[in-house]
Amino acid sequence: MGNIYDICVQDSRGDEVKMSEFKNKTLLIVNVASKCGLTPQYIGLQKIFDEFKDKNFLVLGFPCNQFGGQEPGSDQEISEFCEINYSVTFPIFSKIKVNGPDAHPLFKLLKQDKPGIFRTQSIKWNFTKFLINNSGKIIERFSPRVEPKYIRKEIERVL
Repeated sequence: MGNIYDICVQDSRGDEVKMSEFKNKTLLIVNVASKCGLTPQYIGLQKIFDEFKDKNFLVLGFPCNQFGGQEPGSDQEISEFCEINYSVTFPIFSKIKVNGPDAHPLFKLLKQDKPGIFRTQSIKWNFTKFLINNSGKIIERFSPRVEPKYIRKEIERVL
């Protein structure tokens, strides 16, 4: 199993970002979508980001179009949507795949370390969440239906 800090991702402008830039931060990594019934979770994600950002906590959003075509826009359109509709200030990255042979290495690692129900490696839907401590250890996986407010105590415990 690899190390989360060895992985590179792309920001919404297409620039490479090394996950090692997030060392010593607690992370909540989420696959997101703009046209999903769960999209209003952006509100809760922004609230917990605002509440804990001064404690070295970050939410990282990774748009994905693998679930019902619910993230069809370009990276720029997705970023603008998040900012305009939900006042998102946490990082939104370039669109990726989370399942299948072309799944991004970050999500391959997350799924391998914290499989879902019945030990399945796949992501079931948009807004699956992974909590990572400040040492890069993947602590918990939360299903799409778990609203961000219900993760608050887990984040406090990890901080």
